[in-house]
Amino acid sequence: MSVRAMIDQQNVMVILVGVFTFMLALFYWKHVWERRRMPPGPLPLPILGNFLRVHFEGLVPSLKNLAEKFGPIYTVYFGVRPTVILTGYQTIKEALVEMGDVFMNRGTIPVFEHLYHNGGLALSNDETWTQLRQFSLMTLKDFGMGKKSLEEPLQEEAQHLVNHFKNLNGQPFDPSTTLICATSNATTNILMGTRYDYNDKKWMRILQDSRDAFVIISSTWGQLYDVFPGIMRYLPGPHKKIFSLFKTLEEVVAESVRSHQKTLDPACPRDYIDCFLLRMKQEEKNVKTPFNIPSLIATVFDMFLGGAESSSITVNFGFLILVKYPEIQDKIHEEIDQVIGREREPKADDRNHMPYTNALLHEIQRYSDIFPIGLIRSTTRDVTFRGYHLPKGTDVLPLLTTVLRDPTQFEKPEEFDINHFLDENGKFKKNNGFMPFSAGKRICVAESLVRLQLFIFFTVILQKFTLKSTVDPKDLDISPAESGLEKLPPAHKIKFIARN
Repeated sequence: MSVRAMIDQQNVMVILVGVFTFMLALFYWKHVWERRRMPPGPLPLPILGNFLRVHFEGLVPSLKNLAEKFGPIYTVYFGVRPTVILTGYQTIKEALVEMGDVFMNRGTIPVFEHLYHNGGLALSNDETWTQLRQFSLMTLKDFGMGKKSLEEPLQEEAQHLVNHFKNLNGQPFDPSTTLICATSNATTNILMGTRYDYNDKKWMRILQDSRDAFVIISSTWGQLYDVFPGIMRYLPGPHKKIFSLFKTLEEVVAESVRSHQKTLDPACPRDYIDCFLLRMKQEEKNVKTPFNIPSLIATVFDMFLGGAESSSITVNFGFLILVKYPEIQDKIHEEIDQVIGREREPKADDRNHMPYTNALLHEIQRYSDIFPIGLIRSTTRDVTFRGYHLPKGTDVLPLLTTVLRDPTQFEKPEEFDINHFLDENGKFKKNNGFMPFSAGKRICVAESLVRLQLFIFFTVILQKFTLKSTVDPKDLDISPAESGLEKLPPAHKIKFIARN
């Protein structure tokens, strides 16, 4: 190589290094300028942001540790996207409840935007969200949510569980898969007018595929997709399976919609889908209406996933806790015998006379903390929050686990303690830190359904059975397993022993 060629090559290298240095300096200047009035946080890397730091210890532990360093409100970068993290009861209550209109929009969730094709109640904002939310709440209430009329289908499903457990004859059994089907039936009954048998292998496979998809979403691969969707959708990896695993369930919902269209009777709507189709007919001439088939499929799909997933994991956690603490189970048995008896089916009104059981269900939900991170929000306008400037459209992530484990609200936040919801007289007491369904105007639309379902399922099962562990309860670990976006109970088998 000639001397001139070597000099030219060196010049090219100098230029490339200079360009890279300039771009790096530009990135940090832009970063510092944009963040000058936003909450503090760790310095991000170009392109990667804080991804490596946040995921080094696991997403939830890392976010909690950063709060100890930067305070209850701070900023992290998921890739190039700044996200404000909210922690602790006071901060999250102030944002989601007291300033709920400002923090009401849905933020960026690429994996679900792809899954729901950017439609439906979960991802909508502004007037579209308002219309879909009001319609959904009204329709679900018409079909019994929050009313006594919902008791009957829940009681029937609980009896199916009783019969299933009786047939085990006390043999050890992992109830997780059966519970997915049982809790999903409560949702499919209202949404689609359908119930599935626990021995329906095709449906059980669909439910297991959905669970597997959630596991991947919660993994590093799923989180990489949310941070770098433009790149990850073209790269191979486990994240590619998320959408194929959900595909069959989406097809079930779409087929149910088509079937409802063929058999719709305007004078007698059978379920949520029928009511949505009738609303579509009313708004046929409105070109901007949010009531359309893609939105219907996405909304039903989302409500099903949210309701079935949260309820089944919570019941599973509850069973595990009961075998860990047989003395608690004894007290529940005693309260059931006194208030309901062994023969009468439990009713929603019984909750008011069963403070110990009510407290147990609340503490199970608090301790299990199955969705430690709330769904991401976005600011509806420029706002000054706790002295920091958040521009309109800023992604905001409430770390709900820091509310459920806030020491200002719970005396023993890291321990399972039913006294968190009992006063000195043994009466049920509310706790403001109880936010498993989030808070504010975007609180879970099916909250009352889930809470009634938990009460009916637990009381019916404990009315008929004593739950026993296959190991010494002292050796049973009930610590929730961190899994990215959700927490799961340890795998376990239980003996369902019929009560005499």
